[in-house]
Amino acid sequence: MTLRTHLLAALFPAMLGTAALAAPGDSRVLDVAMTRMPVDLISNVVFSQPSELGYEHLALKMDILRPKTPRPAPAIVFVTGGGFLHANKDRYLQQRMDLAEAGYVVASIEYRVAPLATFPAPIIDVKSAIRYLRANAARYHVDPSHVGVLGDSAGGYLAAMAGVSNGVKAFDQGENLDQSSDVQAAVDLYGLSDLTRVAEGFPENVRKLHASPSAPEAMWVNGPAVFGTGGDINTNADKTEAANPLHYVSHQAAPFLFMHGDQDTLVSPRQTELLHRALIAQGIDSTRYVVKGAQHAGDYWLQPAVTHVVVDWFDRHLKP
Repeated sequence: MTLRTHLLAALFPAMLGTAALAAPGDSRVLDVAMTRMPVDLISNVVFSQPSELGYEHLALKMDILRPKTPRPAPAIVFVTGGGFLHANKDRYLQQRMDLAEAGYVVASIEYRVAPLATFPAPIIDVKSAIRYLRANAARYHVDPSHVGVLGDSAGGYLAAMAGVSNGVKAFDQGENLDQSSDVQAAVDLYGLSDLTRVAEGFPENVRKLHASPSAPEAMWVNGPAVFGTGGDINTNADKTEAANPLHYVSHQAAPFLFMHGDQDTLVSPRQTELLHRALIAQGIDSTRYVVKGAQHAGDYWLQPAVTHVVVDWFDRHLKP
């Protein structure tokens, strides 16, 4: 071999045929199948700056998981739960990664919570996040015509509110008002649909707790007495009705997927059943699963069986 051939063999073995790729000595060859795509994390993106008690411009942030897909990908706004009292966008990383690796841009968002914020502030925040993604579709490689929303517990309630309020302009406030906040698919994991019946079917002592002015859903609507009207969930009937996803069900609602554990002792499984049946009555595509053995949140919701149902359902509705 010439000197030039020796150099090529050292630097570019692939140019000299497959024999140069053989593993020397006791090394092993690993044949890798290309089954996963890279996913980038873009953290702490400010999508809205609403006012809140003590804050003129409260910076609400989202964390974006962006898969390296060959063409713009559908987006999913991921709304974490927290009992209406916190909204930690860092949670549920495994579920978010599952969705990103399935080819979705996933934006986990913050939103305003009780006791400082009350309805409708949080759904305004969710709608702002949807509009922001559409306004910045090119930057984040998003297909703006296919946007879904997913949430659990209080986040499931907010996902339901987003899904049933397509076409309702009252919740469109803030930036990017030239963009639509409608969604093409909504997934509600053990969320609420009628705030006056959260403990329906539960023991009497649990129902009494939810009748208290300090119940999370009561503060969600009325706030604590020191900041708002205070009172239990039935104190302001009109506002409570306006805060119920059931109030907005119409033929404009998005397709829905519901999942609820049969061992949930915090939010009655009847909550997702009520909204599921109301949607079907309006001719909306709605599917509901009861997850055997699952409680409110917990390890069941991380399992592949649940993930496969969610991903397959989103694929049917968000991937043209």
